[in-house]
Amino acid sequence: MRRTRVLTAVLALAAGLLAGTPPALASGTEKVTIAAESYTWKNARIDGGGFVPGIVFNRKEKNLAYARTDIGGAYRWVESSRTWTPMLDSVGWDNWGHTGVVSLASDSVDPNKVYAAVGTYTNSWDPGNGAVLRSSDRGASWQKANLPFKLGGNMPGRGMGERLAVDPNKNSVLYLGAPSGKGLWRSTDSGATWSQVTNFPNVGNYVQDPSDTSGYASDNQGIVWVTFDESTGTSGNATKTVYVGVADKDNAVYRSTDAGATWTRLAGQPTGYLAHKGVLDSVNGYLYLAYSDKGGPYDGGKGQLWRYATATGTWTNISPVAEADTYYGFSGLTVDRQKPGTVMATAYSSWWPDTQIFRSKDSGGTWTKAWDYTSYPNRANRFTMDVSSSPWLTWGANPSPPEQTPKLGWMTEALEIDPFNSGRMMYGTGATIYGTENLTNWDSGSQFTIKPMVQGLEETAVNDLASPPTGAPLLSALGDVGGFRHTDLTKVPALMYTSPNFTTTTSLDFAETNPNTVVRVGDLDSGPHIAFSTDNGANWFAGTDPSGVSGGGTVAASSDGGRFVWSPAGAGVQYTTGFGTSWQASSGIPAGAIVESDRVDAKTFYGFKSGKFYVSTDGGATFTASSATGLPSGDSVRFKALPGTKGDVWLAGGAADGAYGLWHSTNGGTSWTKLSGVEQADTIGFGKAAAGASYQTLYTSAKIAGVRGIFRSTDKGATWTRINDDAHQWGWTGGAITGDPRVYGRVYVSTNGRGVVYGDTSDTGGGGGGGGGGGTDPDPTPTGACAVTYKITNQWSGGFQADVQLANTGTAPWSGWSLTWAFPNGQTIAQSWNADATQSGSTATAKNVGWNANVAAGSSVSFGFTGNWSGTNTKPTAFKLGDQSCTVS
Repeated sequence: MRRTRVLTAVLALAAGLLAGTPPALASGTEKVTIAAESYTWKNARIDGGGFVPGIVFNRKEKNLAYARTDIGGAYRWVESSRTWTPMLDSVGWDNWGHTGVVSLASDSVDPNKVYAAVGTYTNSWDPGNGAVLRSSDRGASWQKANLPFKLGGNMPGRGMGERLAVDPNKNSVLYLGAPSGKGLWRSTDSGATWSQVTNFPNVGNYVQDPSDTSGYASDNQGIVWVTFDESTGTSGNATKTVYVGVADKDNAVYRSTDAGATWTRLAGQPTGYLAHKGVLDSVNGYLYLAYSDKGGPYDGGKGQLWRYATATGTWTNISPVAEADTYYGFSGLTVDRQKPGTVMATAYSSWWPDTQIFRSKDSGGTWTKAWDYTSYPNRANRFTMDVSSSPWLTWGANPSPPEQTPKLGWMTEALEIDPFNSGRMMYGTGATIYGTENLTNWDSGSQFTIKPMVQGLEETAVNDLASPPTGAPLLSALGDVGGFRHTDLTKVPALMYTSPNFTTTTSLDFAETNPNTVVRVGDLDSGPHIAFSTDNGANWFAGTDPSGVSGGGTVAASSDGGRFVWSPAGAGVQYTTGFGTSWQASSGIPAGAIVESDRVDAKTFYGFKSGKFYVSTDGGATFTASSATGLPSGDSVRFKALPGTKGDVWLAGGAADGAYGLWHSTNGGTSWTKLSGVEQADTIGFGKAAAGASYQTLYTSAKIAGVRGIFRSTDKGATWTRINDDAHQWGWTGGAITGDPRVYGRVYVSTNGRGVVYGDTSDTGGGGGGGGGGGTDPDPTPTGACAVTYKITNQWSGGFQADVQLANTGTAPWSGWSLTWAFPNGQTIAQSWNADATQSGSTATAKNVGWNANVAAGSSVSFGFTGNWSGTNTKPTAFKLGDQSCTVS
């Protein structure tokens, strides 16, 4: 991950999309109905792609680990598949900020319990307050405790921590360090309620940049970690000694020896630095501290490591190199629980030539490095790197020594040795999680192997998507890693776009009738901001920038690929014929306009800016403003022209304090019709038409009939089907959407931190948009045949998660349903989604919720639940829909 990340999550989110009430709807004739349909959701595999600031192993149960990301949620390690599974996909649009995770805590008394402190920004960019989420089923489901202040999962200092901690002796007690001067907080009821520890003496004072008027870099980074000394407590009684790290260079560490009743500054502590981490080795009685002169995760020019003897109060500087020789701070810090005295740390802010990892086997008395210089610039590495599973981590680079590719990493603030396995270590970087299974080779003088251990963790922010009619099914424009050409959605691409490598790709397009021609634009510190491909995005060459260009903006390719229109940052709208060797200024259209092309007429281009729609019929040389009114007044708008039909344009966007919704024009933007039933819409895309349909399938991220979700229409917007569900929401999905022109029902959805999500329908027949309801709850009296698929998708000690698919295999539609079954081993339902589940004895009943009551013949609906079990967890063998027995598979 590169330095641009802070800007990605702010796109459109600060534009008022999430506040206020919907505007009055314009008149129209559409009859909007909502049905529900079963979709399977996966990620187009990239594996990683962003900053992982925290990795947490449970201290009681082997192979139980979690990872947190700054904008992309949290994940649980699945040992059997050696993959990560997302835990916060249920975070919805209105609470998008809760996809930023500032801290995680795994309960060492009850490993089923896990906690997440969530919130993305502490300034105005995030309109909501933070929260502490608590789960008793390892993140399969959550309860939420709202906080009276904001949290900053994507704020400066986010790699420090962990700010959230569970008392290892009395697990009903938790502490949370808050930013922004809000102090130290405590819960005594397992995270259900929180109150400030009013006697804690220091709320912190360090800010990255006091002059930043946005409130981002000028926020007080606050209280940054909490560490318990488990040896000072007994089971069921609160731990007496608690250490707290504060973002204050003169007063960084405090301690309580009476379970938080009183607090004192540790005497004799070093000053002039921030304590990024505080890790306790209770066996040897040492508190290790990693210090940096800055809060991170990017900055840090000097650092030290210190050891505090808890019994005597003695401080010892154990820095592996002299302070004068550091050009970085220390942050990643871990101890080997199997081998007390073994400690490791990272030089997190060493960008060039590489990060550094240090290891000591004598409590910091002596150290060895992951790599050393032999004769400069040559290096000797104690490790080998195998990135064959994520080959793009080489960045396509060919650096000169002492730089190497792939790098050992950067922004390495998360470093953990498995507490049950001295050979396993994981560490987070700005782009992935790396790990090793033979770490102890370090000590024997042989090399240990580092590989990505990141499969399943997808953390890219998506700016644009395209699915051409031929060639690769998916082209993406991403923050920080540029973007990828996916020829197989289930495999990690070999490399991101190169020649040039944009840090962030802001927009891309292909020629509709010549899909081998592709163009992309993006951000780059120095170099061109536009690139072209003539082989469907497999290979690229740079174009030439017009004068004044400072960023990517948006770009459009003509339908035949013979000309391009570009609206870059820093310059006005430009047009060219050929591949951008020279550009001319377009007239009649303001700078900063969003541009798109007609997908049939090669000389027709469109633009939008501040409520006005613009049209060019001469290849982008001149634009004329449409006389149409009533479109959104702001610039939180995305629009596309329909392939195959000239002048057929759809526009989505707006804000809650003005015009907001979905508009359609059939005359190239001269006039528009607002779809009356679409309350809000933020994206629009097209895919293969349904069987028998005369119009391509529409997809949108929208609010329809009071429900936020991903919607599909097969009848030109007359009816809509919500195709995601409450368990699959992914926070903010307003960046881009597109259907697949070759696969009916397939849709690609942008997220802001969870990568590219794609869905496939179970409706193989390509039915219509569905009927009825959208909030009604009819009497569930379906008739006809039914089929049930019951799958246990996850299981752990005392708990499990199950998904159920109920198919209407009869000939008549259902206008409500109620499914019953008996658990054979006394299992009980804990929490359900997409159904109202109840239980009496061993008999369970799942009834439709309002939006998924209607199930057409040949269609299906899915729901899920978490449950409790003991002894055995046999699947139910019989299901009934009313009085009708269903077939079971």
